Amino acid sequence: MKKLRFAGALSALAVSAALCLAPAAHAVESSDPIKIAQFDWTSVNINARILGGILEKLGYTVEYPTADYLSSLTTGLTNGDLTVALEYWDTTAGEAMKASDQTGQTERLGSLGPKAKEEWWYPLYMKEKCPGLPNWEALKDPKCAEAFSTAETAPKGRYVGGPVTWEGFDDERVEALGLPFTVIHAGTDAAMFAELDSAYQRKAPVMLWIYSPHWAPAKYEGEWVEFPEYTPECYTDPKWGINPDKAYDCGKPHGDIWKYSWAGMKDKWPIAYKVAKAYQISADELNKLSGEVDLEGKTIEEVASKWVEDNEAKWKAWAE
Repeated sequence: MKKLRFAGALSALAVSAALCLAPAAHAVESSDPIKIAQFDWTSVNINARILGGILEKLGYTVEYPTADYLSSLTTGLTNGDLTVALEYWDTTAGEAMKASDQTGQTERLGSLGPKAKEEWWYPLYMKEKCPGLPNWEALKDPKCAEAFSTAETAPKGRYVGGPVTWEGFDDERVEALGLPFTVIHAGTDAAMFAELDSAYQRKAPVMLWIYSPHWAPAKYEGEWVEFPEYTPECYTDPKWGINPDKAYDCGKPHGDIWKYSWAGMKDKWPIAYKVAKAYQISADELNKLSGEVDLEGKTIEEVASKWVEDNEAKWKAWAE
């Protein structure tokens, strides 16, 4: 009996040893936290929490530091204070991405998926008061500008720009194109869209920065202003374009939305790096999830967790 028990114990030890020696699937290469940047708009923080949720399922420790949108490309990601960030838009971050690429300390991980568009936008009911729209030249008409005015800007029109950290060069655009408008920067993304909703319900005048992918262009009926087409020279060469003395006499750029990582991510956390590089989401998915947060009151963590749960087969394939 003792021999049998001893043999059984040896067998159990052998199995235990074998399990210890067997390589674990997707073993975590480092217990240091992977830091996924959060910025000041909804969709990017949904993406951060989705990727973070996937990585946590794979055994990684994840943190979500809040960072400045543009300077994160040339400081946080270059020195490793941030590990990865998921939404750098060609529309606003083009120059910062070029500067980041030149450091050799970051890596562009590919596009997120959706195409980016950002521009001045107005509700369709405002077209009755400014019938020349969407042509930008209609905004030069003092009557049209006054139709977009408020008590604080009259007789000039009022344009609500994004938070100053987004840049976008709207102040420069107004000056270069001679538009009788005052640029007011929203403090936050949420405040900007709250103002849109309030104005829309009252059919009050409003002109503001709208971007896509986002739920707003689907929820509200409106149009983007058609400015002269952007080219890189418009931003860098004053002689280019309508105004020979000023740059930014054109619309905003358009293009892709990019993912970036600290260059050391691929060596320190190769599986996590592989997942981040493969991670994509469609514009329709992102619009839906953003709407659930901003319109239905769900939390970012809630909608991100549901996405991770519903797409398990997809993200497991990314980790293979």
